[in-house]
Amino acid sequence: MIHSLFLINHSGDIFLEKHWKSVISRSVCDYFFEAREKAEGPENVPPILQTPHHFLISIYRGKLFFLSVVQTEVPPLFVVEFLHRVADTFQDYFGECSESVISDNVVIVYELLEEMLDNGFPLATESNVLKEMIKPPTILRSVVNTLTGGSNVGNVLPTGQLSIIPWRRASVKYTNNEAYFDVIEEIDAIVDKSGTTVFAEIQGVVEACVRLSGMPDLTLSFMNPRLLDDVSFHPCVRFKRWEAERVLSFIPPDGNFRLMSYHVSSQNLVAIPVYVKQNISFLDTGSCGRLEITIGPKQTMGKTVEALRVTIHMPKSVLSVNLTASQGNHTYDLTTKVLVWDIGKLNPQKLPNLRGSLSMQTGVPKPEENPSINIDLKIQQLAISGLKVNRLDMYGEKYKPFKGVKYLTKAGKFQVRT
Repeated sequence: MIHSLFLINHSGDIFLEKHWKSVISRSVCDYFFEAREKAEGPENVPPILQTPHHFLISIYRGKLFFLSVVQTEVPPLFVVEFLHRVADTFQDYFGECSESVISDNVVIVYELLEEMLDNGFPLATESNVLKEMIKPPTILRSVVNTLTGGSNVGNVLPTGQLSIIPWRRASVKYTNNEAYFDVIEEIDAIVDKSGTTVFAEIQGVVEACVRLSGMPDLTLSFMNPRLLDDVSFHPCVRFKRWEAERVLSFIPPDGNFRLMSYHVSSQNLVAIPVYVKQNISFLDTGSCGRLEITIGPKQTMGKTVEALRVTIHMPKSVLSVNLTASQGNHTYDLTTKVLVWDIGKLNPQKLPNLRGSLSMQTGVPKPEENPSINIDLKIQQLAISGLKVNRLDMYGEKYKPFKGVKYLTKAGKFQVRT
């Protein structure tokens, strides 16, 4: 299926490559580089490119491109999911997925890729199974391997690979049995100048950290599961039970994993957490302009808005800005023409305000339209969709009762059109 994998940094340099069937020349990446130059940004590069003899399928993670080369037609989402599994594995093993970390642990990276793909087909992609075969890097293990010439590869086959539950290690034992579930949601919305929602949707995931002894069988139910669309599950979830009862029944992997992801598309269920009052104007002469922005929380939220950031892509004719912020710090990049206002925590008693003048290039016509305002924020202990967990039942061992779920809303790509 997958013949080769190339890792490309943000500068366009190939710093690592792995071939499974036959060596494919780096020149095949020229088609990708051409598409990257035409794209507005790295996130806009087409994930699937067709060449005369190959298909190029890529993802963008941590300022890195994971580019796979395929010679025959395959389901593209299958390859995309595998590439994300590779990036997640690097993140789990090394703490981050970056060029420097991958280059420092290149031996372990090649060992992982060799185990994750067998002759081009995915074999072992679960983190807890891989850690039985290839030990995570530690300072002591690195020193010992350097002195003895050993490697991180284990001597025995993981027990989970031979069972019908390959995602879980056998004979797991913990002194303290515990299970944590985090509901994380992200809003993607567009609001017009009057405050009316033009488009809104929610992308959500349920992240789990399960450290239970034995072979537990868990059942997780929601109070309002019907609002979820386009649900995607970890392979451990029994899909037929979800179709029939809207209940998650599963034997969990050991450790951290993503239990499910979902989508909420009904705009009636999406509550925009903040409001924006803005006034951006340019004089007809094109010599100067004015900007004033005020942000406040919606009265219905009842939660603290944190990590608030405002980003505005100014017209190319804006030379400089002279602004004053009542809260936080602002920066303006003269090259990219991007204004960033970092506010931090939103104080309902004293609303943050940014105002001042804009210096425009003389002799240039007035911009035809005002720039849009992009807002990023976080809200702890809140599922913006209203998703609530009903109960969690555990079978197989005598575990302590389930105590709760943590909710987190990440409102990214929130845009106000001026």
